[in-house]
Amino acid sequence: MKIGVYPGTFDPTTNGHLDIITRSSQMVDELIVGVLHNSKKQPLFSVEERIEMLRTTTAHLPNVKIKAFSGLLIDFVNQNNAFLIIRGLRAITDFEFELQMAQTNYNLDSNIETVFLATNVQYSFLSSSVVKEVAQFQGHVENFVPPIVAEKLWEKFKK
Repeated sequence: MKIGVYPGTFDPTTNGHLDIITRSSQMVDELIVGVLHNSKKQPLFSVEERIEMLRTTTAHLPNVKIKAFSGLLIDFVNQNNAFLIIRGLRAITDFEFELQMAQTNYNLDSNIETVFLATNVQYSFLSSSVVKEVAQFQGHVENFVPPIVAEKLWEKFKK
């Protein structure tokens, strides 16, 4: 069985993330979306909330599983018997960082490959940070995120 991992913070999940999840789920038998608990970041949503939103928005994809992780990505990949890390690229600025990470991961375990998927051009400007900023100032995020995520953003920023 070919298992791939698409890691990220997903704070929150955007339509760009869902584009990569949908496309990469067609490349592997099982896609694990790894939701990172990063102690260096202060996320808007808890890991549990991010997992819930991802499960809801990917329910139509039977080979997609959502799991939390912390620590080294390469350890998470190995723990899940995966052979592939999938990363999305929006712009050339993403490439520099992602290439460095891919090379580091390959150095840690040369049995694990990283593939990059270019984000659909309609989402190339989109990031979770931009979505949060727009939502914080009551801007319309409906074109950027799935409906459940838009609802959760409104709830967070109403408080």
